[in-house]
Amino acid sequence: MNFPKLRIGNLEVNIPIIQGGMGVGISLSGLAAAVANEGGIGVMATAGIGMLEPDFNVNFTGANERALRKEIKKAKSMTTGAIGINIMTALSDSDNLVDVSIEEGADFVFLGAGLPMRRPSTFPPGKLMEIIEKIVPIVSSARAVKIIFQYWAKNYNYVPNAIVVEGPLAGGHLGFKKEQINNPDYSLEKILPEIISLVKSYQEQFKKNIAVIAGGGVYTGEDIHKLIQLGVQGVQMATRFVTTFECDADIKFKEQYLNCKEEDIIIINSPVGLPGRAIKNKFLEDVMAGIKQPFKCVWRCLKVCDFKNAPYCIGLALTNAKQGKLKEGFAFAGANAYRAKEIVSVKTLIQTLAKEYDQASVESIS
Repeated sequence: MNFPKLRIGNLEVNIPIIQGGMGVGISLSGLAAAVANEGGIGVMATAGIGMLEPDFNVNFTGANERALRKEIKKAKSMTTGAIGINIMTALSDSDNLVDVSIEEGADFVFLGAGLPMRRPSTFPPGKLMEIIEKIVPIVSSARAVKIIFQYWAKNYNYVPNAIVVEGPLAGGHLGFKKEQINNPDYSLEKILPEIISLVKSYQEQFKKNIAVIAGGGVYTGEDIHKLIQLGVQGVQMATRFVTTFECDADIKFKEQYLNCKEEDIIIINSPVGLPGRAIKNKFLEDVMAGIKQPFKCVWRCLKVCDFKNAPYCIGLALTNAKQGKLKEGFAFAGANAYRAKEIVSVKTLIQTLAKEYDQASVESIS
C-alpha cells in the first residue's frame, strides 16, 4: 500500500483518509471505529445524535450530550485508532458538544456549517489550548480560511493544525450559493490552489505544519491520488462509506444509494437556508410541489432555522430516513452516490481504495 501517512498536530495516522461526519445517526461509533481500525480517522456526527434517547423531545441538549458521551466511549472501546467528532457550528448546543468531545477524549473536532470563532471567555477555565489544538475547521473558500486564521491568530495566538476544504460535490448542506454549485470556477480543484497558498503563508508565520484535507466528490483511490498530487495531505470521504456494513444507518437508507440513478441526485433548498444535495424521493417531490409536512418544533436544534415558516422539519425528516422510514424523510448524498453498487465492509473498501491509488500512482509514473 502506497498511501502516504497523514499528520495533524502531534497525531499521525497510517492512511490519509478522514471518513466524513454524517449527521442524524448515519456515522456513529460503528462506522467511525471501523475506519479508525483500518488506519484512517473515523468521524461521528453530532447533529441529532440524541434522537434515540428517551427524553430527546423534552431535553434536547441533555439528550445530545448524554448520547455523545455514550458514542465516544463506545467507539474508544472498539478501537485504539483516531476518532473525530463532526459538529455544525449552526447547532444551538455546538459549544457544549465541543467541550464534551474534548472531555471524552476525542482526537479531533471537525467544525463546519459556520465559522469556528468562539470567544476565548466561553471556553471552560484552563481548557482553551486543549480544545483549539484539536479543532479542524471545514471551509469552502480561501476567504473563509483567511477570516478564521486571522481571528484565531489575534484571539488565540494560534492557528488550526488542519483544515478540510469541502467542494460543491459533497452531500448534505453545502457552503456554496446555488448558482455556484455547478460553476466550474468553484470546483474543488479550482478553489484548492489559493487555499493551499494561503495556508503556506500561515505555516511560515507560525512555524508549524498545517494539513490541508480535500473533500466533496472524492470517491476512488484515483481521486485521492489526484488530490494529493495537487498538494493536499489527505482527503475526506463520506458518501463512499454509507454503503458499508458498518455504517450506522438502516439498510433501507443504504438501499437508497444502491438504487438511485445519477439524475435522482438533486439540489434542494433546505429549511435552514442552505442548498443541499439529496436523493429525490416521494417526500421531496411533495415538498417541491408545495405540500407542507406539518410539525411542531420541539428541539430548536439549529440557530438559523426559520421553523415557523419551514415546509418541514429537516431534523425529523433526516431522523426518519436514518431509521429507514423514507416515506417520512429523505437521504442526503454526495454527487457520486449513484455509483454505489454493493454493500461491502470498511476493510474491503479501504483495500479497494488502496489498489486504485496504487494503480493511479503507477500510471502517473509511466
